[in-house]
Amino acid sequence: MKTGGPSWGRLAKRTRRGFRGYPLGTLAFYGPSNEYASKVAVGIILRRDSDPADMKRWYARDCDVRQDPAIAEEIWEYLRSHAALTVVMPRGIIGCPHEEGIEYPAGGPCPLCPFWEGRDRWKEV
Repeated sequence: MKTGGPSWGRLAKRTRRGFRGYPLGTLAFYGPSNEYASKVAVGIILRRDSDPADMKRWYARDCDVRQDPAIAEEIWEYLRSHAALTVVMPRGIIGCPHEEGIEYPAGGPCPLCPFWEGRDRWKEV
């Protein structure tokens, strides 16, 4: 993962530590293609096999969210405030930033992000 700034470095270092227990923080990057991340979603999972207990999203219009040190710092503080012992994130962008059923009709591809149509987003990462 290519990121900028010291806070992104701290986050990347936390992901390399491996599993340290719960709470677990998850980061997922989304964008219109596999090269530009316009959204990052961070979830807090309190125990195995549970849905996120809390989730927050950040968006960037003028730059890739992975290059924004202010977003990285906010994510760092968010994870710290939830006492996340483990932090995980995929190596790349995992899909379209638009939410199915909210920003476009459920059951079909996003009309704003043709790059992702028909792609296995987990194979690309």
